[in-house]
Amino acid sequence: MDVNLLFLIGAGIAVVTGIGAGIGIGIATSGASQAVSRQPEASGKIMTIFFLGIALAEATAIYGFVIAILIFTKAA
Repeated sequence: MDVNLLFLIGAGIAVVTGIGAGIGIGIATSGASQAVSRQPEASGKIMTIFFLGIALAEATAIYGFVIAILIFTKAA
């Protein structure tokens, strides 16, 4: 099996982290909207935690994308 093919497969797997980030952000958005609808006076604290969670989930996707680019350039 060619080593470049393995690099490309690894890059494809690294990009899949975006799926997990999308699911995580969707779940966080759902939970935050439910929490605000149940307790509107706590919306400030809820939104702070919500944005922190989204940032962490998005960072995971960006790390996967960067790893995929690094692997892809190694294969080329």
